[in-house]
Amino acid sequence: MFESILIANRGEIACRIARTCRRLGIRTIAVYSQADAHARHVREADETVAIGPSEAARSYLNPEAIIEAALKTGAQAVHPGYGFLSEKAVLPHLCAQHGLGWIGPRADVIEKMGSKIESKRLAERAGVPCVPGYHGEDQTPAHLLAQAGKIGWPILIKASAGGGGKGMRRVLAAEQFLAQLELAKQEAMRAFGDDRILIEKLIARPRHLEVQLAGDKHGNLVHLYERECSIQRNYQKVIEEAPAPSLSAAARERLFEAALGLGRQVGYDSLGTVEFVLDEGSDTPYFLEMNTRVQVEHPVTESITGVDLIEWQIRAACGEVLPLQQDEIEVDGWAIEARVNCEDPAHDYRPEFGRVRRYDEPVGAGIRVDSGIELGSQVSPYYDSMVAKLIGFGPSRAQACDRLLEALRGFEAAGIGTNQALLSAIVDHPRFRAGHLTTGFLAEAFENGWQPAAALHDDALIAAGLYDLLVHERVRDPHDPWAAASGFRMMSHVGGAATVRVRILAAGRDETGLTLERAGDGWHARLGEVRRKARAQWQAPDQLLLTPEHGRARRFTVIEDGDDLLVGHAGARWRLQVLPEVAALARAPTQQTDGAAHVQAELPGVVTTINVAVGDTVASGDVLVVMEAMKLIFSLTAGRAGRVSTVRCAPGEVVSAGQTLVEIEAIAETMDATEALRDGSDRMEIPALR
Repeated sequence: MFESILIANRGEIACRIARTCRRLGIRTIAVYSQADAHARHVREADETVAIGPSEAARSYLNPEAIIEAALKTGAQAVHPGYGFLSEKAVLPHLCAQHGLGWIGPRADVIEKMGSKIESKRLAERAGVPCVPGYHGEDQTPAHLLAQAGKIGWPILIKASAGGGGKGMRRVLAAEQFLAQLELAKQEAMRAFGDDRILIEKLIARPRHLEVQLAGDKHGNLVHLYERECSIQRNYQKVIEEAPAPSLSAAARERLFEAALGLGRQVGYDSLGTVEFVLDEGSDTPYFLEMNTRVQVEHPVTESITGVDLIEWQIRAACGEVLPLQQDEIEVDGWAIEARVNCEDPAHDYRPEFGRVRRYDEPVGAGIRVDSGIELGSQVSPYYDSMVAKLIGFGPSRAQACDRLLEALRGFEAAGIGTNQALLSAIVDHPRFRAGHLTTGFLAEAFENGWQPAAALHDDALIAAGLYDLLVHERVRDPHDPWAAASGFRMMSHVGGAATVRVRILAAGRDETGLTLERAGDGWHARLGEVRRKARAQWQAPDQLLLTPEHGRARRFTVIEDGDDLLVGHAGARWRLQVLPEVAALARAPTQQTDGAAHVQAELPGVVTTINVAVGDTVASGDVLVVMEAMKLIFSLTAGRAGRVSTVRCAPGEVVSAGQTLVEIEAIAETMDATEALRDGSDRMEIPALR
């Protein structure tokens, strides 16, 4: 057994690996970037090493920095976790060169299975059914188009070195192919440095299934049953479970035979997962790819088998024999995992980040939490959006669903926005409960895209207004009745209705009028034309239980962040400002347009490139600023022509949604217009840039 292991990863998987190492008495070394200096995985390790700047390419994706940290701390082995360098052969090669153990499969296996083209060839040799398609060496557009026509439309273009949906394009007809091919190749080259692609027949209503394998260096190979991973968005998994629901015995046996056959073909000697696609109503699974690492969703397999997969992975790397043979591995119960991501599913899954101001993990029978954050954690835009995983386990699938819902409702990371409300809606959906799952589930279950209930947004505004009143009550002079903001003024003592009127600003832009009026032990609230009555109970200085006259009670956490209030409920987060009406009126003149276009960040993120300087002339559609947030890259463009008057950002700066980055002033388009403005004789109005 290794005495010390360097964990070449971050977040919840680094914490998860450290937990098993502690139980086995293994010293752990954590690596961290500048952004992660105070991260949870750093605190939970026995020793820590800084490996570079915040950008992943200069820290977690730098194999030389990982090896240097391992040698410096006397680590005996390196565990790559998942993501980053876990499926790159360069790291195991370097480990071998420096006498370090590698906790994963051999480098040659990683190279073979890391290529979708090569892995499909190996699968065919092993007799594993593959999706009809083309994965040859001839990558010329004309040849690829001809092969796509032979396969039959619709088809799917996929990056050979890809994953996570990058370099993947659906093509419904021949006339779309060449344009989509070019886009797929460009994206693949940017993401993976390899623009080779393969083509597959598009299966209209697929299920995404996978089999967990474990092998050792003595030729032993077993499966630990299957997982269902069909609930996805943009080809990224959202909810996984084990075992797979509504799966025939014939399909299950074919999955196991195919996975073990491929594993034996390559002499697999570690933890790995073979992924398949199964057409709805079919019993024949098609090979998709093999992941040569531990998977995000490994906890559901651990829950139903009682096996610590990280321990097995470590023991296999040490040369030990697998602890159990195939007939000794049994399934007991059902487990479902939900990925808690810092994103806003109501706004096209835009990234969310910030500091965790309040943190609670649910505790109860059949509930497991794998988290990479804690109170005070800073969620940055540099890495993947997943911060935690919640797992519900029980004797039946229904109980697993109930316990996962309980966990989702009990998990709180106030100050950041998460997708918890969407996850709850999925798990509580009748179709999910019935086990009718395909990769099209989200689009079919939420036809117009998932949105929280409209009343939830209104309640958040009311919670902000009531919190603002509470703050005023705390600081006012108790002997001055004119300072009271809660409705207890002189009017209320003579039978009049005392009211408070404020304006609520959402994200610094949208403004809503709110009127609050005492009503016995509750409040009357008016938002525009909507009137509501509710009771408000403060359960803590920053937690409000709002119980409407009609509807269910909701608990809101309200946190001050400068001039803003961060109002949160079940993962949803609103950034609000509460202004007295007088203050709102005073700021109105300053918001009138002066003919300048304010180019704002639509999402929070890191500024990576600025393409303009003050004085530059730009045309409509010109890319002004490029940003990155949680592996997403997006561009900000000029809405109309003009001249850059101000640049309010710098490369590497972290900016928030709605923040103005560039200002563009209008310019006259003709000499006549310029002269008219110059002498002022004929006033010419220039449209404001937007």
